Amino acid sequence: MQEQIKNINSLEDLQSLYTATFGKNGTMTAKLKNMKNLDNDARMALNRENTELRELFRVRQSELENAALMAGLEKQRLDVSLNPMPENRGTLHPLTHALANVSAILESFGYEMWTGPEIEDDWHNFTALNTPEYHPARDMQDTFFLENGNVMRTQTSAIQIRSMEKIGAPIKMFGIGATYRKEMDATHSPMFHQIEGLYIDKNITMSDLIADVREFLKRFFEMDDVQLRIRPSYFPFTEPSIEIDMMWQGNKWLEIMGAGMVHPNVLHNCNINPDEYQGFAFGFGWDRLAMLKYGLNDIRKFYDGDVRWLQKTGF
Repeated sequence: MQEQIKNINSLEDLQSLYTATFGKNGTMTAKLKNMKNLDNDARMALNRENTELRELFRVRQSELENAALMAGLEKQRLDVSLNPMPENRGTLHPLTHALANVSAILESFGYEMWTGPEIEDDWHNFTALNTPEYHPARDMQDTFFLENGNVMRTQTSAIQIRSMEKIGAPIKMFGIGATYRKEMDATHSPMFHQIEGLYIDKNITMSDLIADVREFLKRFFEMDDVQLRIRPSYFPFTEPSIEIDMMWQGNKWLEIMGAGMVHPNVLHNCNINPDEYQGFAFGFGWDRLAMLKYGLNDIRKFYDGDVRWLQKTGF
């Protein structure tokens, strides 16, 4: 029997022999049923034979299974010369791309990046920015007011106030961050991002402002030159105030940002002498600049988290 087991070369034949030996009508099964009629020595010999045969079957089964596995692997050799599967790698969000680009340009102009809290008090969000109590910006329809009297920051101009309070003048900085207002459509979101620049020093003029804005737009949109249109406007924290439009694709004007010379009251509120220092401020939403740069038409898509949309836009 031992030699017969060792010479079997297929699992099917091994199983057939095992059934003939240990099955219901198997030879070893018949012997074990008659064990009660044997003496002690014969019983011990039969137990040894039973144990040895079972071990032989187990070992031969393992040998045949390993042989079958190796034969299968031989047929499935890995061709290492084949190109690997394409790697599915994540990418940066379009807004992250835009922010990195904007920040690099402004820092190359000498502006220092600042951030600030998104929950602001009335002083930094309104009062210090020369916004009187009756100003429409305080209207409940625009601003998210909190129960303790604080607000969700409506503009990153609050960061400018904090920077001037901390280091005074001269100062050349830009603040970035999320802002919140009660508005929602294809070009407006209740949460959006702003970047605001501030340059306070002696003998700073509107010409310096226009020069920086023009050079910034040229670099951001990778254009040889930009055509700007300056319109008078009103902001409580600048005087005079302007809106800056840019000619887009040669046939239409697009509003790009608001700007102006910092109001003397704002400088005074930050303990800067307006008779000695003056400067300009500008602000824009980098979400909207990203829409233009990457050819997108709905600001809400930035926050949907739809990977299919991001892939379609090239990110």
